[in-house]
Amino acid sequence: MTITKIHAGRMRGDFSQGFGVQILYPGLTLTSDDTGIGPIGRIDRAHVQPGHLIGMHPHKDDEILTYIRGGEMLHRDTVGNETKLDKTHFMMMNAGHTFQHEELMLGDDPVKALQIFLRPSAADLEPMVQFHEFPEGDSIDRWRLIAGLSGAPLRVRSDVRVFDAHLTKGVQMRLPAEETGRNTLLYVYSGKVSIAGEVISEGESAFSTAAYDDFTAWAESGVLLFSMDPAAEVYRGGMFSGNQRRRV
Repeated sequence: MTITKIHAGRMRGDFSQGFGVQILYPGLTLTSDDTGIGPIGRIDRAHVQPGHLIGMHPHKDDEILTYIRGGEMLHRDTVGNETKLDKTHFMMMNAGHTFQHEELMLGDDPVKALQIFLRPSAADLEPMVQFHEFPEGDSIDRWRLIAGLSGAPLRVRSDVRVFDAHLTKGVQMRLPAEETGRNTLLYVYSGKVSIAGEVISEGESAFSTAAYDDFTAWAESGVLLFSMDPAAEVYRGGMFSGNQRRRV
């Protein structure tokens, strides 16, 4: 078994000016051919001041999971939605061939969130937006299925499953049994974990092509797990999720 550590993404913007984002292209560590890994195109870790507006902007052929860990925001889009999002209210924007949205940061606290750009299996699909309310903001010391091709609260139109967990210090976790035999990317949103002797800290990830027995939380930690079929079809031409090396 080989664990490949992926370092944190590049920081852009300035939180003191309203908006800062750490952009991760996970494929850059693995290959010179693709900025993504299969159905995972890009992960943005954002920190946004309350009152800040991210104005109306387009997406095409991106499947975008909004994962908020602090604060709240108001989502508006060109298919008529106006919905508040927070730690329990999740959203998947399946952009398809035409889609635009904007986000207004609400309340008094900064919004801390991930925008996860996944790749669809094909181009020019019909646009749609999904919302799901979880009963709790955190899944303590257990895996929670968030999104997948089928059987998940939010549907993503490619063969990838997304889980999260909030771990107490010292807890050991195993991968979900059903993910055996699939490639995985473990993203550490906060805290620090150890996998097979490799320490993965906040903003970093671990990619593996084989299941590992367990990993340990070295501190209170928030993690996301992406499980994917390496042979599944993905479209690499999405506006944000696509292979950025083709655009250089």
